[in-house]
Amino acid sequence: MHDGQLTVSLNAVRELVDAQFPEWRSLPLRRVASQGTVNAIFRIGERFTARFPLQPREVDAAQGWLEREAEAARELMGRTRFPTPEPVAIGEPGAGYPLPWSVQTWVPGVVATDKDPGDSVAFAHDLAEFVSGVRAIDTRGRPFTGQGRGGELPAHDGWMETCFGHSETLLDVPLLRRIWEVMRELPRGEAPDRMNHGDLIPGNVLVSDGRLAGVLDVGGLGAADPALDLVSAWHLLEREPRQAFRQQLGCDDLEWERGKAWAFQQAMGVVWYYHQTNPAMSRMGRRTLARIIADPPSA
Repeated sequence: MHDGQLTVSLNAVRELVDAQFPEWRSLPLRRVASQGTVNAIFRIGERFTARFPLQPREVDAAQGWLEREAEAARELMGRTRFPTPEPVAIGEPGAGYPLPWSVQTWVPGVVATDKDPGDSVAFAHDLAEFVSGVRAIDTRGRPFTGQGRGGELPAHDGWMETCFGHSETLLDVPLLRRIWEVMRELPRGEAPDRMNHGDLIPGNVLVSDGRLAGVLDVGGLGAADPALDLVSAWHLLEREPRQAFRQQLGCDDLEWERGKAWAFQQAMGVVWYYHQTNPAMSRMGRRTLARIIADPPSA
């Protein structure tokens, strides 16, 4: 999926776990089938998950990211009634794998990619409750970092131009350009940054019996545009549940439209980038764009 992507074998994971965490030597290991794009994931027994970054980077940078991810996971723990991964340990490079890696608790449930909750109003209410709980976390004066989604929409013009260029044979680019020209002008307004999960896509959301069972990949927790986590309305929900989600959160028109714009920005990237290497992610992007196109702008 990525240039220079790292490979992680089950044998290497066994060697790393046994050498660095001998208390887990007797626990079985198995690879977790995943449509994720950031980590290779392995179960350690029934309680733990080992996560190995797939993209090459400097060791110190990777260590810093894993430490920040663990800090974010600790900050989110217990702030909602929905389970999230708890940090357990950070492993060291070895056995042919060049980067540090992490161990978290395993959160049971089926990812929404495999068990679509999009028609469930009850799930929409759960999702809104989770977003509200995250928003209630104190930013402690931390501003948006300026990286990725969550700041100012026009800052993404260059990336969107790249996406439009790569999508000519995949999507109705003239239509999508017109949509972005409107979206990028949406004002931020006076709303201060609030805490967001930052990546509420189907692969990071767990479902059980049509309800929200847990949320994964919490390392992006941080202060940003309060509309950022509204991307989940278009990534995960059909029209009626989407409106229930909005009503519970009490979104005004401007916030709602900015959330739609962040979902649009994310979807445009995944359609072409993962078209060949991760078809499920690419399909998610297409479905999100279809929902946005079919949803008229708020007054």
